[in-house]
Amino acid sequence: MEKEEKIKLGISIGDLNGIGGELVIKTFEDSRMLEFCTPIIYASVKTLSFLKKHFESTLDFNSIQRAEQALDSKVNVVTVWSDDVRINFGEEDLKIGSYAIKSLQAAVKDLKSDRIDVLVTAPINKHNIQSDEFKFPGHTDYLAQELEGDSLMFMVSDDLKVGLLTDHVPVSEVSKHITPELIKNKISIIYNSLVQDFNIRLPKIAVLGLNPHTGDHGVIGSEDDEVLRPALEEIKKSGKLVYGPYAADSFFGSKNYKNFDAIVATYHDQGLIPFKTLAFGNGVNYTAGLSKVRTSPDHGTAYEIAGKGVADISSFKEAIFSGIAIFRNRNMNQTLTSNPLLKQPKKAYNKK
Repeated sequence: MEKEEKIKLGISIGDLNGIGGELVIKTFEDSRMLEFCTPIIYASVKTLSFLKKHFESTLDFNSIQRAEQALDSKVNVVTVWSDDVRINFGEEDLKIGSYAIKSLQAAVKDLKSDRIDVLVTAPINKHNIQSDEFKFPGHTDYLAQELEGDSLMFMVSDDLKVGLLTDHVPVSEVSKHITPELIKNKISIIYNSLVQDFNIRLPKIAVLGLNPHTGDHGVIGSEDDEVLRPALEEIKKSGKLVYGPYAADSFFGSKNYKNFDAIVATYHDQGLIPFKTLAFGNGVNYTAGLSKVRTSPDHGTAYEIAGKGVADISSFKEAIFSGIAIFRNRNMNQTLTSNPLLKQPKKAYNKK
């Protein structure tokens, strides 16, 4: 039997004053991780050596100039800078933000050119990454520009998947953004992702209402009746199993979410608060809808614990396993759809 080729896993280092470096070092101290992938970290050996010493790690790095030079069974580091980076854990620093962007841009360039298969991004600080050259509220928006497709923030775990109609939009502007076209587009992205990335053949999708009690027939807002419901009815006519809108306040507490393959929230906190409450530490932020696979942990830079050696690597490891599984599921789906005579598998590729 032919041995399965290892996934080339690119990692952008994130905010060096946060916990990203610790997550990377702790994760790959477990040599078993190298059985699943060939890690390629975008930073510098000099910087990672500082982190290794700080966290008293025994991890060794293989210094390379290009991703093509990466070796299996090694933790490879592409040299993105040669500077002596001054790391001050827990501090917000514009200079440190610039290194996070250098790492991200180098990794995305290689992702676009297939030098890496999957990108896992360590957490960034959305404020200190801003500059004249980089004006994006986060990873998702930048990736949407750089990669083919329409991006969607899709929070995923084994038991819960939550997609967003709007993500980094002020609450006061959410209703202005929710249009029939947006609803149809985002649900289409989620539906296609469930099929090709998670191997769910006929997905069931629930949509949460925008207003309390879905507007109570217009008493607490008209958007649910005038925008959401008509759009969902039209989507149903295409054969998709889409239901709602559901009142958001009781949807998760009643365990109704377990009846669906994915939940669509109308705005950021409506989806991420219940997701992180139910799946925090095991959840993954996946950018669905793009031509390439990118995942990240479901948390931020955690400045308050940075440098202390107490960061939990669970979500970062989940991001790695999920990225690998999605990449393989997507390739499997492409093979099956290009050759319909092949028998479709009953289950998705096991990510662990």
